[in-house]
Formats: sequence, structure tokens, C-alpha cells
Amino acid sequence: MESAPIPGQNPVELEFTQENIETALYQLYFDPDMERKNVAQKWLTQAQASAQAWQFCWALLSPDKIPEVQFFGASTLHIKICRHWGDLPADQHEDLRMQLLSHILCFSSGPKMVLTRLCVALASMALNLIPQAWSEPVADMVRAFQPQKPDSQDNPGAKASQDPHAHCLALLELLTVLPEEFQSGRLARARRTQLREALAGEWAVVCGMLRQLLQSQDSSVQVKEKVLRCLSSWVGLDVPLGESQELVQDCFAALSDPGLFDTAVETIVTAITQPDCQRFANVLLSLMPMVLGLYDQLKTAAQDGDMETTHGICRIAVALGETHSRVLLEQLDHWQEYLALVNMILFCTGIPGHYPVNETTSSLTLTFWYTLQDDILSFEEEKQAVYLQVYKPVYFQLVDVLLLKSHYPSQEEYASWSSDDKEQFRIYRVDISDTLMYVYEMLGAELLSNLYDRLGRLLMDPQQSAVWQDIEALLFGFQSIAETIDVNYSDVIPGLIGLIPRINISNVMLADTVMYTIGSLAEWLADHPVMLGGILPMVLRGLVKAELSVSSISTLKRICRECRQDLAPYAQDILTVSQDVLVKEIHESSQCMWLMQALGFLLSALPAEEILGRLHSLISPHIQQLDSLVRLEPDPATKQGIMSILGLLSSLFTTLDVNRHADGLDEEDASPRLTAAQSIQNPVVVVLQQVFPLIQTIISKWLHDSEVVEGVCGVFDKSVRTLLHDFGPMVAQLSEMLGQIYSTYPQAPALDLTRQMVHIFAGEEQHMSDVRSLVEVLTSTTLSVFQQGPRDHPDIAESFMNLHAQVLKRSPDLYPSTQVDVKALFYSGILSIKFPETPTVKAACLFFTDFLSRCKDMPALNDVLQTDGKILTETVLQAVGGGSSRSLAENFSEVLLSLNRHSPALLSQWLTETLQTPGFPSAHVTTEQKHTFSQQILRYANIC
Repeated sequence: MESAPIPGQNPVELEFTQENIETALYQLYFDPDMERKNVAQKWLTQAQASAQAWQFCWALLSPDKIPEVQFFGASTLHIKICRHWGDLPADQHEDLRMQLLSHILCFSSGPKMVLTRLCVALASMALNLIPQAWSEPVADMVRAFQPQKPDSQDNPGAKASQDPHAHCLALLELLTVLPEEFQSGRLARARRTQLREALAGEWAVVCGMLRQLLQSQDSSVQVKEKVLRCLSSWVGLDVPLGESQELVQDCFAALSDPGLFDTAVETIVTAITQPDCQRFANVLLSLMPMVLGLYDQLKTAAQDGDMETTHGICRIAVALGETHSRVLLEQLDHWQEYLALVNMILFCTGIPGHYPVNETTSSLTLTFWYTLQDDILSFEEEKQAVYLQVYKPVYFQLVDVLLLKSHYPSQEEYASWSSDDKEQFRIYRVDISDTLMYVYEMLGAELLSNLYDRLGRLLMDPQQSAVWQDIEALLFGFQSIAETIDVNYSDVIPGLIGLIPRINISNVMLADTVMYTIGSLAEWLADHPVMLGGILPMVLRGLVKAELSVSSISTLKRICRECRQDLAPYAQDILTVSQDVLVKEIHESSQCMWLMQALGFLLSALPAEEILGRLHSLISPHIQQLDSLVRLEPDPATKQGIMSILGLLSSLFTTLDVNRHADGLDEEDASPRLTAAQSIQNPVVVVLQQVFPLIQTIISKWLHDSEVVEGVCGVFDKSVRTLLHDFGPMVAQLSEMLGQIYSTYPQAPALDLTRQMVHIFAGEEQHMSDVRSLVEVLTSTTLSVFQQGPRDHPDIAESFMNLHAQVLKRSPDLYPSTQVDVKALFYSGILSIKFPETPTVKAACLFFTDFLSRCKDMPALNDVLQTDGKILTETVLQAVGGGSSRSLAENFSEVLLSLNRHSPALLSQWLTETLQTPGFPSAHVTTEQKHTFSQQILRYANIC
């Protein structure tokens, strides 16, 4: 359909006439040019806000208009009533109501979107007039829609349409949107309370009509569905369940009609989950037989694979059982009924089929079991004992059901699942795992014994024809509990550790769970190292399989971390297998890094004199490979290889700490070992010194690649963090290299690494000179970057600010002893505060907070503050006044408070001078507000 262009394309030039409105609407809906659509959209929005809208909206609702035009007319009415109600004189209210009712009747047969919008408009009008000007809107609406003779004066729309079915649907639509409009409206609390009470007062009229329609044989499925939706809408007004009991019961009859099933479920669930329902225990009890009456339908649906029906009935059962578990538990005369409901929910938990492929119902029930358990355990001890006697057997059945539901399908079937189904199943098993862990609180050691006995029978009894899924599920249960519960005192764990080596791990899913189960028992193994010999070979067998990559390596890492003091007899086997899988590149890069961390823990606990030899043996193949890669011309494949090896070294050095082994030893045992360690140079330092020339070559070839530079810096950064002062022998070499690479090509990782070195070595006399020189070179180079324009380097600005915040904390005396231009440094902080990047601004604020705290002790810093502190104050105020994100307000306040703490007189003067400027820091702030702000800052800072 062609559309005439809006004259002049300037919305301001047009009058808001019916013709222009229609032209703009055609342009909005049918013009392919997006720019013209946007022009029309803006103009139409202005038209809706205009005074003329009260008139042109009715012309747009003419029967001969297209639905899009009619819809705009109805929407305009709603907007005018919502937002511009005060513009309409009170003497026109009645006429507007009559017109709206008449038009609703005219559109009762459609289009639906126009009818709904007109209903919303009338609902909005009612909310403006209730209760003073319109005391019984619902009763009046119902009367207006009653079938009347055409000449009736009481029915304004009688001549418009005489279709009772359409009228009934229109009335239900109107009654449905009335509470919805109330819920969505922006109302003052007092007004909201007043309206809620007024509407609740009309519930009896609505309820009676809805019951009549729902029970009538003449009502169509369409009408009954609208009745159900209308009930859901009114329930949101917190109408008492006691006043809608019979209507809610009527809804259960609708569950037998397939066309109404989904809507009936939604309505029942909405009705019985309102918070206020707790007050009506008798009503809830009256609904219990009706819910239990659905059990047969539930079983039939489950047997037939009817997921929709099982899902719906389960939702109803869970809604009643979970929302009101405590209330229903307390009805001791009806304990058998509630137990029956719990068993019905247990059936839902164990619905046949694999989630999420064959069923999607069981997951709905898991939170119910948490709630029921919490409520039982919250009773006083005597009462609790009674409930436990009843419900403990149920929870043991639940464990059986959950383990069955956690079963994997056959490998063939599982292979046919989509990746999305597999991920949903993984999450589902995590939820089951959490539930089992929670159930342990109720069942305790008895649960572990139960699992152990069953596993023992499966593995030891030749008569048992166990499938791998049964074994996997039991181990999964153990692992779920052991991951979060302290099982160190459980008497079944030794037996479990003895059983595990009997498991055939040829199946990948079973093998994965075996690995994770062993990992979950790592702390127990640390207390019982004699059991390591039977378990470690199994882990090492898993380590050589790529399909067990994540589980086997994470398990080995946990064992190496927790049991490192007792791994010396197994160290050679672990290192041999690990070296083999690393050289053969069996695992992905991220898993190889985990493996290196595991080996770092292992090596840390070996005798000091052995570590260097084993370390060389471990990393030599990688160093040789790195040497070969460095000789090649730079390309993506070469870079990836270099980055992988640098990552391996970083990961290894993260955990390789020869001093950490003493943590687990008695004091008398630790002393000789430490003496031995101290007499030998730290093996990490030895290796770093040996590969240093190779690293320098990497840097020279890849200096302009920030990822490679970051990778190199990462190796040293992890080493410094782990070794701390033991890293000392490397300080001179590393300082020289960092200074050279940064002055050639400034990059943030060099600043971050220097910050770590300042943190550890700035106070040590033998390293002071090297650290001072490095800070001086990096500062000089960075200040040059700031002079040229730092906007493209927010990472450098951030790291530079963090570096100098560290210098100010650890060794502020570096400033007088270096050639650092403190004034230029101050101004670089000013520039950094103005960056849009949040981390950079935070770092700058931290720098200034530390800078200000040192001014009293350091004349060089104080001189800069005296001359340029006003600029800092101005910059911070500008940021607070809208120049920066509100999320940074706390950081800026720290700077202002620090200024006041260390220079209160100057801050007072600077605030006065700066805030005198008209329009600063914002045109929206008055002089009085500025004064109040200034006084609050000064007063608060003094209090602090």
C-alpha cells in the first residue's frame, strides 16, 4: 500500500488532524524507508500527547478504517486517560464512559487488538474514578453487557451489536484487564490500597458470574478459557481464597477438557500460591482431595508419555505441597492426606524417561524436597522426631528415585542426543547432586551406609548383573555428598576406597564419575595416605585418556594439593605419566596448565635436593620446543606454540613453592628440611636464569605483540607471587629487561609486573637500586605517552596509576631519590580520572588517595598539592557532577575525604572558589545545593 509522505518531513509543521494522522500511520506501517518510519513515529507520539487527541481518536475508530488505524485510535485513548486525565473536564467523564462502552460493544467481534486496547482504556478510566465518581464499576459493566432490546436506553451499545457470545467475551476481556491495569499502574501507596479495597469489594459480583459461566453447559471453550484467565487476573489482587474457594474447585473440572487444560493449570497454580492463602488452612485441606484425585490421570499420562499432562498435574501438586508445606504439616488430623500428596510428588520426581528428552516434569519437584525438609527440621525436637519417623522412609525412597533419574542412557542413545539436551541433562544432574547433599542433613551417616552397601553388592556379588549406570549412579551419590560434607569421620569411606579399584572404567561416563569421586575424597586421603597406593594407579590410567581429560587432571591436582606430603613414593610414576601425556599433547592447553599446577604441588613437597633435577626433566622438552619455535619466523601457528609453553611455565610456577611443604609438618620435622632448602638456590630461579636468554630472544622478536609480552610477563609474575623474596636473584636481570622492552614499546603487563616487584622488593636494600631505576625508566616513558595523548591506552594509564599507588604505599622514598617528575605524575593522574573506562578511573582515585596521605611527610609531593590541588578538586567535582558514572561516586568521595583529612583548609578554599563558577559542575545544581554539598563533605570528613 502506498503512503503519502508527511508534508515537509518536519513534524512541527503539521496540524494534528485526522487526515495527517492517517497519512503518518500509513507511512509508519507501510513505508519501506526506515528514516521516514522514524519521522512518522516521533510525530505520532507528539500527536498522542496533544489536546486534539481527545477528538481525533474517535474518528480513527470508525468501522471503515483499517485495524492499524483503529488500534492507534484506541491506544491514543488509553494514553490520554492514563497520562492526561486531568485535562478532561469532569462533566465530560460520563460521556467518555458511554462512548467507550459503546465502542467496546462495537468491537466485541474484533479486531482483538483493538478490543483489548479499548478495554484497557476503560479500565484505566475506572481506576481514575473509583470509588468517589464510580462506586460500582464492575456491576455497571456487567449490566452494560447484558442482552437488551435494541431500543433500551440503559444499554448504550445495544444498537451496535447483538451477539451475546461476543458480548460475553468482551466483558470477560474487560474484567481481565481491569486488575492487570491496576497492577501495572504507577500509584501512590495510599491510592493503591484504596483501589485494591474497592476492587476486592466487587469480587463477589465477578466471582458469581465466573462460576455461572464456568458451570454452564452453554458456555463455549473460548468463554471458559477467558473465565479462567479472568480468575488468574483477579487472584493477583489478593482476593481471599476463602471467597473464591468454590470457583477454584470448579477449575479442577476444566482439567478434563484438553482445550482448557493448560489454562486451568495456570489458574489453579496462581490461585493456590498467593501468599495470603496460608490463612485459609481449611480451604487448602478441601483442595487436597481434588489434587489427589488427579493421581490416576497423572499415572495414565506418564504411562502414555503425555508430557504436557504430567507436567501440568505435577505443577498443581507441587504448588500446593511446596507453598503450604508447613501449614499442611501442622494439620495433624490430616497427616495421611499430606503424606499421600508427598508420595504423589515423589511419583512426579521419578516420572519414567530421561530428562529432558523423554520427560521434563521431574525437575519441577526438586525444590519441594528442600522446602519439606527445612520445615520438618524447623520444628521443636519432640515434634520433629514424630515427623522424621513418617518422612525418613520417604526420603530414602527419594534417594533411590534421584539416583535412578541420574542414570545416563545407553552410550548409543546418549550419542544421539543434541548438545543442548546433554547440557540440560548435565545441569539436571547438578540439581540432583545438590538435592542429595541436602538430603544428607536429614538422613546422615545412614545414607552413606545405604549407598555403600548397595555398591558393595553390585561389585562383590557375582550373582548381581550390574549395568554400568547403576554403579555410576551410586558413585555419583557419594561424590555429591563428599564434595560439600565433611566425610572424614565416616566409617564407610575406607570400604569405598577399597571398592573403587574393582570398577571397570572402560565406559567413559562411569570413568568420569570415578575420577570425580576420588577427587572429592582427596582430603580424606590426606588423612589416610596408606590408601593412596590403591587409588593413584587408577587416576594415572585415566590421565592417558583424552576423553577423561577434565576429570582425571582435576582429580590429580586435588590429590597433589591435599596429599603432597605423602606423594614422594609415587612421584616418579606421576611425573612419568604426566610428562608422557604432555609431550604427546593428549590434552587441550587449558587442561595441560591444570596438570602443570598439579605437578607444581607435587614437586614442592619433594626433598629440596631432588626438585631441580625432576624440574629439569619435566620442562626440558618444552624448553627445547620453545627454542625451536623462537628460531622460526613469526606467524600465528608459531605464536600459539609459544603462548602454550609460556602458559605451562606460568601454571607450574604458580604452585611450585619449596617453602610451602613445611605447612603440614611438625615444627621439629620442619627445621632440618628448611635448612636444606635454604642451602640450595630456589629451583624456579635456577630454571628462570637458564632460560632467560631464550626469553629475551622471544621478546626481541615479538615485542610488538601484546599477547606474547603478556605471556612472558605472566611467567615472571606468577613466579614473583609464589616465591616472594626467594625471587631476589632475578631482580636485577628482570628489571633491566623490563626497562628495555617498555622504553622500546610501552605495554601494560610490564607495569603490572613492576608493581609486584615494588610490592616485594622495594624495601630491600640489595634490590632498592634496581627497582628504583626500573620505576624511573617506566615512569619517564609513560609520561611521554601521556604527553602525546594517552586516550588510546587506558590499560597503560590504569596500570601506571596502580604502579604508583603501590610505590606510595611501599616505598614513597623512591621519589626524592629518582628523577621522577612528581608534577607530571600528578597531572597524569588528573588525565586518568577523566577516562571513560571505570578501572582506569578507580586506579587514578587510588593513586590520589595514597598520594595525599604522603604529602605531609614528603615536601616534593606537598609542593605539588599546594600549587595544583585546586585542579584535582575541580576534576573530581566535575566527575561527581555528571562527568563520570554514578557507580564511581564512592571512589571520588575517597579522594575528597583524603583531601579534607590532609589539607582541610585548602580543600575548603578550593571548594568555595570552584563552586562559585556559574553552571559548574552542572547547570542543574543550585547555589544552595552546592553550599550544602560543600558543608556535608567538610563535616563528614571531620567526623571520619
